[in-house]
Amino acid sequence: MDRRLKVVPDWSPEVADHYRQAGYWQGITFGQLLRERAQHQGNQLAVIDVNHRWTYQQLDQLADQLTAGLIELGIEAGDRVVVQLPNQAEFFVICFALFRLGAWPIMALPGHRQAEISYFCEFSQAKAYFIADKGVGFDYRALARKVMAKTTTVNHVIVVGEAEEFLSFNDLLNTGNVAAVHSLPEPDPSSPALLQLSGGTTGAPKLIPRTHDDYIYSLKASVDVCRLTSRSKYLCVLPVAHNFPLSSPGTLGTLYAGGTVILAVDTQPDHCWRWIAQEQVTMTALVPPLVNVWLHARQQLSWDISCLEVLQVGGARLSPEVAKQIQPVLGCKLQQVFGMAEGLVNYTRLDDSDEVIIHTQGKPMSLADEIRIVDDNDEVLPTGTVGHLQTRGPYTIQGYFKAPEHNQKAFTNDGYYRTGDRVRLTEQGYLVVEGRAKDQINRGGEKVAAEEIENYLITHPSVQDAALVAVADDVLGEASCAFIVALEATDDHQSIAPPKKIELKRFLLAQGVANYKIPDRFVFIKQFPKTPVGKVNKKQLRALVENETTPV
Repeated sequence: MDRRLKVVPDWSPEVADHYRQAGYWQGITFGQLLRERAQHQGNQLAVIDVNHRWTYQQLDQLADQLTAGLIELGIEAGDRVVVQLPNQAEFFVICFALFRLGAWPIMALPGHRQAEISYFCEFSQAKAYFIADKGVGFDYRALARKVMAKTTTVNHVIVVGEAEEFLSFNDLLNTGNVAAVHSLPEPDPSSPALLQLSGGTTGAPKLIPRTHDDYIYSLKASVDVCRLTSRSKYLCVLPVAHNFPLSSPGTLGTLYAGGTVILAVDTQPDHCWRWIAQEQVTMTALVPPLVNVWLHARQQLSWDISCLEVLQVGGARLSPEVAKQIQPVLGCKLQQVFGMAEGLVNYTRLDDSDEVIIHTQGKPMSLADEIRIVDDNDEVLPTGTVGHLQTRGPYTIQGYFKAPEHNQKAFTNDGYYRTGDRVRLTEQGYLVVEGRAKDQINRGGEKVAAEEIENYLITHPSVQDAALVAVADDVLGEASCAFIVALEATDDHQSIAPPKKIELKRFLLAQGVANYKIPDRFVFIKQFPKTPVGKVNKKQLRALVENETTPV
């Protein structure tokens, strides 16, 4: 059977044995990793947020307590559990408890709403759903009620905070026999540890199975390149469940190195710089739009952030003009990061020249990473030529969860992942990202699948057709623009009126679509330009916006 057709595609036995023998895969689980850190660095601070300062020993004990409670709920190895929390310390208790059980957390983001969460629950057949009570003015319990009305598999909603009719996280910590946790069979390190989310170009996000073996190796390689140690203090500014701040090296990489994770609940400079000064933070990570905010705020705010050694920037391409300002204005080293939740991570090195750091997006972090840049026919292109990036290696997946048809297209017969990125390779082996080949908008680091939003828009009673395209934006990098062909009134439908832009926004919100996916612009058009084969010509639509010559 083709491995790409499995529910969780894996590496061939020969490749897996090679990765083990070469030492890339260490054969340990995340539960064992935390246990080892607790034994050797038990009194060192592991996680700090506005309400908690937990040592490694405390984090390990809390993970055991929650594991015992989950056992009582009937959560078992291989079960899927949706986790949707803002940046708070309980996130790590939940994840490590699930890791310890061998259950798979699905890394939902705080901005996801009913459409996404219901899909994750139903598609994965999730048995439980972890939420915070509230966050940034949003009540997640109200969301959970809507999700529970639709899902057929979720048996438990666990709430960090005021649980109301749901199960309290704190109560669950005091349920169950902790001694039973130590007799649990250790999960297979080659089995999934978690399900990350793809940016997606064809509707709902794909689920990305990351194993204990491959994800822990990704942490190790990141820690080595980024030079993290037990004295490292990482401020998590971006949503903690995002792959970038979770593992590149992010929070889990910091814990792997024995350092301290600090969780920010606000991305604004005043909040973050207070943390940096107070906790002597050494590293943090931002997306390009936030870099602009931080740079502009430096003249108004006087926090001493001289302890900050490295600012990582990823999620979207950083303009060289902005990159040049980071060290002079913020006083720290810039490290560009270009990676994907499916695997491959590229870094500029801390001792690279300014030219490399400013003008490239880094090179693969592992000697075992294999990359090639090909044309439309999968023929390898000469160095310096822009083409499609393909990759394989010890921490790049072999396929998405329950997506056999998509896997046949997304992976080559020899196991390379088609990333959808258009890049060129420099003579020194560094990548320069030139754009996306996939139909996707990278809105300030948040990926928006055009087809997903188009499918919602065309269900509006006044919309005949819709096309979503990316347009250049000085702040976000890319913004989204929805082109709308309104349904015209006919003898049978005299009551149809062209929809207003605000009406379309409200319509999408009512469908439970996350706020960041709502189009930034709406443009009404008589008909779509077409390619010679009859497809919507999105290149021409983008040009219409850029030239501001759009017909209405």
